[in-house]
Amino acid sequence: MTEKQPAAATAVEMASRQREISVSEFFLKNRHLLGFDTPAKALLTAVKEAVDNSLDACEEAGILPEIRVQVSDRYGRSRVIVEDNGPGIVESQIARIFGKLLYGSKFHKLRQSRGQQGMGISAAGMYGQLTVGKPLHIVSRVAGDELASELFVSVDTARNRPDIHKKRRLPWDRPHGTRVEIELEGHPQKGPHSVETYLRLTAIANPHVAIDYSGPGGEAVRFARSTDALPPRPREIRPHPHGIELGRLIQMLSTTECRTLLDFLVDEFSSVGRKTALAIIGQTGTQLSERSYPKHIAHAQAAALHRSIRRTRVLAPRTDCIVPIGEERLLEGLRKELKADFYTAATRPAAAYRGNPFQVEVAIAYGGIGNADAERHPPATDGPDDGAENGAAELMGAKDEPVRLLRFANRVPLLYQQASCAITKAATQTNWRSYGLRQPKGALPVAPMAVLVHLASVWVPYTSESKEAIEPYPEILREIRLGLQQCARELAHHLHRELRLRREHGRRAFIEKYLPHIGVALQEILSLGDEERDSMVKRLDDVLRASRAPQETGS
Repeated sequence: MTEKQPAAATAVEMASRQREISVSEFFLKNRHLLGFDTPAKALLTAVKEAVDNSLDACEEAGILPEIRVQVSDRYGRSRVIVEDNGPGIVESQIARIFGKLLYGSKFHKLRQSRGQQGMGISAAGMYGQLTVGKPLHIVSRVAGDELASELFVSVDTARNRPDIHKKRRLPWDRPHGTRVEIELEGHPQKGPHSVETYLRLTAIANPHVAIDYSGPGGEAVRFARSTDALPPRPREIRPHPHGIELGRLIQMLSTTECRTLLDFLVDEFSSVGRKTALAIIGQTGTQLSERSYPKHIAHAQAAALHRSIRRTRVLAPRTDCIVPIGEERLLEGLRKELKADFYTAATRPAAAYRGNPFQVEVAIAYGGIGNADAERHPPATDGPDDGAENGAAELMGAKDEPVRLLRFANRVPLLYQQASCAITKAATQTNWRSYGLRQPKGALPVAPMAVLVHLASVWVPYTSESKEAIEPYPEILREIRLGLQQCARELAHHLHRELRLRREHGRRAFIEKYLPHIGVALQEILSLGDEERDSMVKRLDDVLRASRAPQETGS
């Protein structure tokens, strides 16, 4: 018997079913967009978001970061605790920061920061309440306050607002700082996607940070800082005119407080002085003048202004809004966490995409820790440093394995979606064979090596909200390739020197092997005594060493 089809809906019935969707409700149903698609990935993402917030807060307050990370696991339910010595959070802001998506202070600021959208830590709490039904537990104390504030906060997903379950004041042994505790459905794992690997990479890119990690298996690792110098604080800049689209320009014209178009161009944009502003206005013809009132500019006039901006040469954006790690600090971080035979680093000059300044840094660590010959398995002993050595080994390729690509954006490690990232594309497009390495077609080179690439920018063009890969803009690809080639040339020189020294050593060992036999033959020919023969062999050896010394010094 055929079932009766439901009656077709009328326009009135369809209209009655329309309703507004909360941003929290949207991401609750699409949590994979934020990096919470599997328990293993969700655990790492929660740790990452909490640590990133701690580092940003400490650096902005001028405090050397001391961070404690604790992860425990029981029957598929994980508990993540991240505690810092930052400035703390005033009580009135705690609930909004942890219980409201898209709430933060960094979205509208053009300067380098780890967070951009203001949804990471609140999304972690939302995932926790979805999977285990428990709210976030926050303790925070501001310097000078006698007591700390303790709150239990969840997200009201229907309205995207915080729901406070409990709030009180309590004593805390820290003079200032924040402690976040999240319970969630998680799965701790080992290897390149583990919490320990993420923290090790964070320590490499942030050598001023000290991190104490306690893992679910009882392991305890400390990542000590290698410098007491905080990185300079980036300055906020105004948008660059070449990165503004027409719709954004119209919006800025309608909301500006400037009374003239000339003041608008000079005050609202970066790298625009009075001379440049007059040149932009002059290219609009008679449609606009320097005294035009911005809020009264029509759509056609705004379009003409936008075209004029595109045609006018404007100075590159300021670069004090981004703070690269620096070659010296990169090498410090690599030497601290990776034992290798050769290190090199290069920081490219600042460039721009869509008016956004960015800077690329590249570093290479080659050889060491037995990667070329030994298998990378856990050692038989149970000493306190075994886990650290094994974790470092995960970051270096063996001689018959592809190199390890360590990707960073604004000092944050990127552990997922490697294939779709601009860094990976630039690395595979580089011709590593010309620098002495084996490279399968369309793949990373094969060598006992780690390649670190860091992109610093006021706005990193991530491929998704989960911030796991960088969009391959042509300008970014070009700068990464140039940085890779610069470091690869230094590596090629090192490999050439090593090869030449090995050849010289082999030749010398071969000659030294037969020197005594030559001495015996000369003794028989010249009828020399034993002492004279030994003296002759020594003179021959001295001549050999003297002839090879200039070549070895030159190499």
